[in-house]
Amino acid sequence: MDVLYFAWVRERIGEPREVVETSATTVNELVQELAAREERYALAFSDLTALRVALDQELSDFDAPLEGVREVAFFPPMTGG
Repeated sequence: MDVLYFAWVRERIGEPREVVETSATTVNELVQELAAREERYALAFSDLTALRVALDQELSDFDAPLEGVREVAFFPPMTGG
């Protein structure tokens, strides 16, 4: 599946997107797999309260299932102005 990173998440990981092979069944499991990769991922996912996730461009929760999902995007909360 495609995994996209935006704003400071992209800066910490150092890539805007990547293709990930995963056995994760939920977003939380995917985050655990990514965070275990190396320190830059662990840093990016150290505080999930500071992150939002979208599955196939729809806002979702971290306990959402990944079955059938083709794209996961991680980004900080958006602020209006």
